Amino acid sequence: MTRFLLLSFFLFSFISSAQLKSPSEFLGYKLGTEFTRHHEVVDYYEYLAKEAPDRVKLTIYGQTNERRPLLLAYVSSSENISNLENIRTEHLKDTKGSGNSSKAIVWLSYNVHGNESVSTEASMQTIYDLLTSKSSYLEDTVVIMDPCINPDGRDRYSNWYNQYKNSPYQVDPNSKEHNEGWWNGRSNHYMFDLNRDWAWLTQVESQQRMKVYNDWLPHVHVDFHEQGVDNPYYFAPAAEPYHEVITDFQRDFQVTLGKNHAKYFDANGWFYFTKEIFDLFYPSYGDTYPTYNGAIGMTYEQGGSGRGGLGVITKIGDTLTLKDRLAHHHTTGLSTVEVASKNAKKLNSEFKKFYQKRDFKYKSYVLNGDEDKINALKDLLAKHKIEYSAASKGTVKGFNYTTGSNGNMTTSNNSLVVSTNQPKGTLVKVLFEPNAKLSDSLTYDITAWSLPYAYGLNAVASNSLISSSGNDSSVDPITNNSVNPNSYAYIADWNSMKDARFLATLLKNGIRVRKADHPFSIEGKSFKRGSLIITKADNQNKTDFIAVLTKTANEYKKEITNSKTGFVDSGKDFGSSYVQMITKPKIAVLSGKPTSTLRFGEIWHFFEQQLHYPITVLNSDYANNVDLKDYHILVLPSGNYGNFFKEKQLTKLQDWVKGGGKIIAMGGSINAIDGEKGFGIKKKETKKDSTANKPKPHKNAQRENIKNAITGAIFKTKVDNTHPLAYGYGTDYFTLKLGSASYDYLKNGNAVYLENNTTPVSGFAGSKALKKVGNTLVFGAQNYGQGQVIYMVDNPLFRGFWENGKLFFANALFMVD
Repeated sequence: MTRFLLLSFFLFSFISSAQLKSPSEFLGYKLGTEFTRHHEVVDYYEYLAKEAPDRVKLTIYGQTNERRPLLLAYVSSSENISNLENIRTEHLKDTKGSGNSSKAIVWLSYNVHGNESVSTEASMQTIYDLLTSKSSYLEDTVVIMDPCINPDGRDRYSNWYNQYKNSPYQVDPNSKEHNEGWWNGRSNHYMFDLNRDWAWLTQVESQQRMKVYNDWLPHVHVDFHEQGVDNPYYFAPAAEPYHEVITDFQRDFQVTLGKNHAKYFDANGWFYFTKEIFDLFYPSYGDTYPTYNGAIGMTYEQGGSGRGGLGVITKIGDTLTLKDRLAHHHTTGLSTVEVASKNAKKLNSEFKKFYQKRDFKYKSYVLNGDEDKINALKDLLAKHKIEYSAASKGTVKGFNYTTGSNGNMTTSNNSLVVSTNQPKGTLVKVLFEPNAKLSDSLTYDITAWSLPYAYGLNAVASNSLISSSGNDSSVDPITNNSVNPNSYAYIADWNSMKDARFLATLLKNGIRVRKADHPFSIEGKSFKRGSLIITKADNQNKTDFIAVLTKTANEYKKEITNSKTGFVDSGKDFGSSYVQMITKPKIAVLSGKPTSTLRFGEIWHFFEQQLHYPITVLNSDYANNVDLKDYHILVLPSGNYGNFFKEKQLTKLQDWVKGGGKIIAMGGSINAIDGEKGFGIKKKETKKDSTANKPKPHKNAQRENIKNAITGAIFKTKVDNTHPLAYGYGTDYFTLKLGSASYDYLKNGNAVYLENNTTPVSGFAGSKALKKVGNTLVFGAQNYGQGQVIYMVDNPLFRGFWENGKLFFANALFMVD
């Protein structure tokens, strides 16, 4: 009877599998001959979940900015799917040392870059094979599949390609179908690179995915990518530098996986490479972030990307097709699950070891600072399920981030303590350490990111475990302001992005606001430069003034000080010419070539999702025909401008600024309007290196080139906080410098600048690059006629995560006049 039942079970499973339609059968075309749109991918996954509900559980974990669904498919044996929640909870117990899990958890992420489009196609063939011919892999494995992390970008690419391809497709790489326009399919809706957002969580896709990822914390995570058309396939093991927290097992298991992939590639005669280019250091990738959370995190890279199309001729004369690309990703995906299933026991035991207490140099990170900045950091930590608490009152000894040396810091109940003595302790070390150890200066991304610097907080890294008060840190924010309708004026401070959002909302709602250009005290309270002054007289014609002010203050939890007079105890009275009205600016932002999509996207996202203030996007195709008199501010994102502004356009720009307009020039756009082009900023001239033309070995070319590079290093700068561009800041600012572009000090208006001592506090900077950036401008403003030109050499909006830089941009909008 038992044999009969067993035979019946396997027979049923076989018949059920045989009845499942393959992707090609379901879609109506052979997989790899077309690009499948996102809704069709969703349809196929929904079909599988309906036809095999005992082995596929499909969930929608979120929605993109363009309202496309974000999916996860849980694929495993019938027994495992029926016991899925118990498997998950038992697995998570391993992070606290009490679990007894036996199943391997493998998470496969596809298409984080939209125009690296083959991986979503491969995902459909992979899930089909896991349910049919490779179902034995699922007995000891739960596979979590995200068929498309970036549906907005992928549909942007697939729709573009389907629109412009030849019929039949053209393999000539010069053909239109192999050359996307400025706004390509790589990024998400806001032109962000989602593969660099895992740690910072600035985008909705990342935020929604992280909620589910933290509910599982898989043993293995694969991020499927594509690279240049002429590159062979890349898979693990990764290149140096490896971050020092990565365990020997994590290193070794990458080799185990790589050898298994190589077995299949060798059998097919496919080319591949390992241990090159793609390192494991920067924490916000789809391979490093999972690694720092205990997984075997890996990137797989197939040649092709946006230029691949359905088929393209490579430089050696071969034809690379979408079918070829699909076969490679399909093979490594199945190979990954195979290896995990064979090593489920080892993966579980090593995962549990990863979460055991580790002896890191710094046991606690203690932070002081503005309450708004503390709360912004707490919000990020909560999304990562990193534990934090309030410090006890006293003194903490350790490495002081501000001074760059050992010292003391006084703590209060408002101080934040983040310890490595917690399940996410390894991630804490990676995100908070003052200066990550770099085993090799040849890296793929930025080399510094420490959160205390990014959030503008005073911090001490302590060798001791710092006790906490056991409570949440910071005082309760204001939730119910008492705005006295009989007051003469209402005052709010200016320190953070929360304050900028408060101001932006008031301006949008027609409330007139002034700013204090000098510190002042009134009725026993002191206020700094930049403080907001809202008078009843300025708003006497707005009948709902008090209601709007009260609602806005409560919305942003802003404390409002009621003042019965405009006569100050010290400083300038409210009627002084030093208490000017803030203009409600109409803002235009240049887009299209020559701007960088990433840099434009950061600005776009800043206005719409962070500041909540409207902008007009002017595309470069017609921008020169727009009358700038309709705008107060023109933002020029960084990019490769070359000679974009012709003499006529430069004259037009100059006349507009002289008449009262304001340019905010960022990064590479400064070259388009520098001293040679008619404005007052000049590139720094450096002495020529007498050894520059001396012959050097070709093998050392990369090492020589990086001497001129700054790969995302943090520098301590000087701040003139009497300048409106620096209102709300102290006398120091830690800037994230992404290159060696350098400009001389302005005659006046140097708000943030580097002095001659240019050693970075964290990250890599080449020896020749350091000589270029000494005594140079970081942020400055130049009066030009009745208007201003604001220069932002470094990028305060970089990837949306350098929180402490954002107020500079808000100052450029609202405070500089």
